[in-house]
Amino acid sequence: MKQSSKCALGGIVASLSLVLLISVAIVPFMEYALPAVAGALIILMVIETDKKWAFGVYCAVAILGIFLVPNKEVAIMYLAFFGYYPILKALIEGKLPAAASWIIKVGTFVATMVASYAFMMKFMGVTIDETEEFGMVAIPVLLGVGTLTFILYDIALTRMVMLYLMKWQKHFKRSFK
Repeated sequence: MKQSSKCALGGIVASLSLVLLISVAIVPFMEYALPAVAGALIILMVIETDKKWAFGVYCAVAILGIFLVPNKEVAIMYLAFFGYYPILKALIEGKLPAAASWIIKVGTFVATMVASYAFMMKFMGVTIDETEEFGMVAIPVLLGVGTLTFILYDIALTRMVMLYLMKWQKHFKRSFK
């Protein structure tokens, strides 16, 4: 792929990701799903260019997201996890056995979510509404549900990559030479 095609693809992925993050202002009930979908777009950069280009797109979207996305919780979730996760996933799965990669991926998710929410609660005034109704027991329950959702997200990303490689990549290659 030529440098100009890499730049064009990076611009397209970055702009689509940013639009998805900003869209949470219009569709607020998607504040967890849209950062995940925006992050999933980075897969195209990992597959078609390389991890360096993907990281550049992630950085651009993360920085612009902090300034442009009205819902800062969404911008932080993209910055702290969903934006770089497809790059991390490619690195881990390419070098480690399946069991070790799952331990690292789940551990990274849990650590990142705990740190992100601690940061947002301390500095941004974000509250976990469920703690008012259910007390502190809500936090491990929410983290458990989030971890199960993350595992499904990871499986979905793997299947999207396989589908892309088997069906869509040939069409994509015709457009971006």
